[in-house]
Amino acid sequence: MDNKLTQKHAFKGTQVFEIVDDAVNVLIKAPFRKEEKLTVMLSVLNQEPLISKSLVEFTSRVNNEALLSLFMGKPNEQEFNAFVNLLKQRIQDEFNDFAGIKAATASGIESNVFDEPPEFDDPAPVDVATSVKSVNPERLQEAMQLISNQMDTSHIQSFMDSLENLRQNSNDAAALIAVVKEFHSLGPAQGAILTYAPYITTLLADDPFSF
Repeated sequence: MDNKLTQKHAFKGTQVFEIVDDAVNVLIKAPFRKEEKLTVMLSVLNQEPLISKSLVEFTSRVNNEALLSLFMGKPNEQEFNAFVNLLKQRIQDEFNDFAGIKAATASGIESNVFDEPPEFDDPAPVDVATSVKSVNPERLQEAMQLISNQMDTSHIQSFMDSLENLRQNSNDAAALIAVVKEFHSLGPAQGAILTYAPYITTLLADDPFSF
């Protein structure tokens, strides 16, 4: 199965998606705009995309921000569906590997992307204490280092301070809540943080808090 998809749009230009190891590399060439390249880690994406008449969008596990936007059905339905199904499978596999979860049976993954999405019951409430117990200070320290190496942290210092506080107080539910609050205030920087430091996804994936 081809791990690369090239799409052309009459007005929006050309975009190329390629699944490489644990990430998707994206090249976008839009009219009158500078060529754009980005890399999105598979583990930060929701497996099930949002589907509209013109786009299929894979969103962040944390805040549902669209990180990958594919033109519906291009270059043709067969190639498009094959790539989307492969992408969905790889997203699930990478997240399971990252989170240490045994890969579940892949039944249903090969369904056509044009099918109606399944209905889900409302999620059960998440125990904050249980979430805190899952915090790994060493992995959190590594995530903070990755963010510092790849980003200018001067404009996200409050978030970095909340991560450091959680690292030092990994059993404190209030420290985890503070991290979630700070993350929700970051705006566009959220996507970059999740890409450079996937462990943050593990902390925030369930997002059990409402502010």
